[in-house]
Amino acid sequence: MTNNKRPITSEDLTKIEIFSDPQFTPDGKAYTYVSTIINDKNEYESNVYYQKLTQEPPKQWTYGHHKTSNLAFSPNGKKAVFQSDRTGVSQLWLLHTDGGEAKQITTFKNGAFNPAWSKDGRYIIFSATLDADDDIHNQKELSKEERQKETEEKRKEPLFVNRLKYKANGTGFLDNKHTQIIRYDMVHETFEQLTTADADHSYQDISPDGKYLIFAANLSPNADYELNHNLYLLDSDTKEVKKLTNDEGSYYNASFSPSGDKIAFFGHEYQYAGATLTEIFILDVRTGQRTCLTKDFDVQIGDAVASDTRLGSSKTGPVWSKDETSLFFIATDFGSTGLYEVTLDFKINVLYKNDNHVYGFSYDAGSGSFILGISTPTNPCNNYLLTQDFSLTQLTHSNDAFLKEVEVIKPETLAIPAEDGLEIQGWLLKPFGFKEGEKYPFVLEIHGGPHAMYGQTFFHEMQLLAAKGYAVLYINPRGSHGYGQEFVDAVRSDYGGGDYSDLMTAVDYALENYSFIDESRLGVTGGSYGGFMTNWIVGHTNRFKAAVTQRSISNWLSFYGVSDIGYFFTKWELGHHLLEDPAKLWDFSPIKYAKKVKTPLLILHGELDYRCPIEQGEQLFVALKHLRKEVEFVRFPGADHELSRSGDPNMRIARLDEICKWFEKYI
Repeated sequence: MTNNKRPITSEDLTKIEIFSDPQFTPDGKAYTYVSTIINDKNEYESNVYYQKLTQEPPKQWTYGHHKTSNLAFSPNGKKAVFQSDRTGVSQLWLLHTDGGEAKQITTFKNGAFNPAWSKDGRYIIFSATLDADDDIHNQKELSKEERQKETEEKRKEPLFVNRLKYKANGTGFLDNKHTQIIRYDMVHETFEQLTTADADHSYQDISPDGKYLIFAANLSPNADYELNHNLYLLDSDTKEVKKLTNDEGSYYNASFSPSGDKIAFFGHEYQYAGATLTEIFILDVRTGQRTCLTKDFDVQIGDAVASDTRLGSSKTGPVWSKDETSLFFIATDFGSTGLYEVTLDFKINVLYKNDNHVYGFSYDAGSGSFILGISTPTNPCNNYLLTQDFSLTQLTHSNDAFLKEVEVIKPETLAIPAEDGLEIQGWLLKPFGFKEGEKYPFVLEIHGGPHAMYGQTFFHEMQLLAAKGYAVLYINPRGSHGYGQEFVDAVRSDYGGGDYSDLMTAVDYALENYSFIDESRLGVTGGSYGGFMTNWIVGHTNRFKAAVTQRSISNWLSFYGVSDIGYFFTKWELGHHLLEDPAKLWDFSPIKYAKKVKTPLLILHGELDYRCPIEQGEQLFVALKHLRKEVEFVRFPGADHELSRSGDPNMRIARLDEICKWFEKYI
């Protein structure tokens, strides 16, 4: 470690630039990406950048203290459409790529988003949130004052609830509006509504001849009781809808092959409930025959890496090769994500994989090259060119100034033998300013999900704790993605069992192999499932000097009814729901073991968290306080379940400061 660099701080969150959505220009000579920062107003700001592959410096294409994203090029590359909230709500804007000001093309009351082009460049297809009786030809964008007035008036009205799915984390209480698919005619500058069903429609792709659209939805009359998500084919002329998939699974990211003869998509049939690995399918448009290309690939398709420095969406596949013989995609495997290829005769090829996190990619059919968005444990993000001969060239140098200023600790990868013979992967960060022969306090971090994965990516929170002088251990206990179907399924119906054993075994391993860790000064923290496990740990062992539980679950009995996913997630993960076996749910509830807690516990919770509602934190706090335990409760107004990842920057910094203060006080 160098001594001339300073340690990372919580406020450094505002100095990190985050990239997303890399995509080639149609001619393959350049690419664009979205850059997100936290500006001097402590607000998120996203803009589009353009860079030629000659490695000329990137050029900023959009400006302003707004969120701009989802840029899509016209087929000839002369125009681009993007969404931006520069007028207060997300609308679509048209930009000539040779210069000039962007032109606003939608003024929908509830906004417009996710634009795409027809293959001939005549139409822009996009999504909009509409009431059943909305007239798309008479949409008026509300002013800031009008939106504020409408919000205030809504607060004075009672909320009538008559369906099971009536709220969602990050959205709040749901109304009767639905996402519909709209087509904008570039020639006549007119709008046409393509879908009207009483359901949310997710646009996927348009056929090469422009006649058919694919969308994902649940159009079943029993949709309120189902989690299925089917793919449908829509005839854009007749509006006839044809279901492409069965009613047994969830399917998404569909795309037509270049010829239009086949459709590729991700999905699964819930064989292992929420722990089911995603597969890649192709469907023959003419015969309707469906084939799974990855049935023997025991790896999670897509990006399951947990991080607090990822903002904005990026393509993870599947993407067709030019000759339609294979598909490209990102997969999550053993702590890393990489770029893969699957051929139509079921062969899997690794195109790029290293000890890092590939979070998005773009493919150029002309050159056979890829743009990769990559994060490493010591660098938040950069864009790279991967050529057909597998040569990798770095195109951007994001965060260079920041990384020259601060000390970033490179984690050591661990292979930890579990009690039953499984191997558990983890990482250890040494504390800032580490000196041989000295003893250091220690923090165990536990990820959420539980079906997610810590991995080879930049994690500001881990670096912050190391900067504060802690050795930091983070592992992937059973239940995590990245180690096959059996491993990710192993936690179900066994919360607090094998997963708890894996975590304690990992702590023991660290203490046995790293003499600089002070075994009398141990801390533990985690969020969501990691918060549940933190609660479980302090109720089952007193080895930790301090604990911080975040957006946690403490009582599965009430979680069933208060969470936006409780009614199905409880059954999925524990094997029972409230009405089947309440005694079993109580046994799984950390609050049952409140009398055994001796570890000082800090409870952090967002007040608008509908995934793990704040009453979970309230119950645990009241129980422990009533028992005169050492406990504090910090509530974050306006924050939902995504607080640590994409919440209000000020709240994110405050959260990090509270974690550090608690550990400093008790460890």
